[in-house]
Amino acid sequence: MELDEVIITRAIFDEYSKTFLDYTEVDVALIGGGPANLVAAKYLAEAGAKVAIYEQKLSLGGGMWAGGMMFPRIVVQKEACRILDDFGIRYKEYQPGYYVANSVESVGKLIAGATSAGAEVFNLVSFEDVMIRENDKVTGIVINWGPVTAQRLHVDPLMIRTKFVIDGTGHEAVVCNTILRKIPNAKIGNLGKLGEKPMWSEVGERLAVDATREIYPGLIVAGMAANAATCSPRMGPVFGGMLLSGEKAAKLALEKLKEL
Repeated sequence: MELDEVIITRAIFDEYSKTFLDYTEVDVALIGGGPANLVAAKYLAEAGAKVAIYEQKLSLGGGMWAGGMMFPRIVVQKEACRILDDFGIRYKEYQPGYYVANSVESVGKLIAGATSAGAEVFNLVSFEDVMIRENDKVTGIVINWGPVTAQRLHVDPLMIRTKFVIDGTGHEAVVCNTILRKIPNAKIGNLGKLGEKPMWSEVGERLAVDATREIYPGLIVAGMAANAATCSPRMGPVFGGMLLSGEKAAKLALEKLKEL
């Protein structure tokens, strides 16, 4: 069989453009493709929600790929092992209460789990802004190509309508910071200041889950973004809190969707 390059080009553009147009309206837009949002995406999609992940980089997984200081292993506490089981991620007990998993396998299976459940991924797409309408609620996001943002090119963005947004952008808490920059008096964060405290794994892990909440109408924070938005400690290469945060974010979003 001979391959026609034009057909290959048309197949890629045609299928992607159809998907892009279909996802100009979603139930939940997840900003950032880190572990918390990958977990949230799987559980949301399995529950029937129309969800899309927007990741500005080429690959998903956030900081989980590199494990701790480029040693490709992560630590997960017992409470989160059931989520590893849900995704088919292998792990072993290192000491009582400490479980170790391969970071590369973990990311691969988190991505596979989210996409197999029906979540759509738009990588190399960056978040630029939010749309806020009635009752000061977030009702959409503004996006552009990741390389456009990286190169600081003056290219106008496009818009996606969504019922809820989950900020899973890690230390930067990009969505939260955007709202604070655009609406200085917004009741978000600690007196309008964002950013995590110094590392304290035990407290940071617990607060990653506790801080997962609807922090602004229509906006839920998850993972390290939740820590940054509430000025909680960072936790290092321990990922149980991130996984549990993603699970909680999905539950919160599903509850909110039922109220609409």
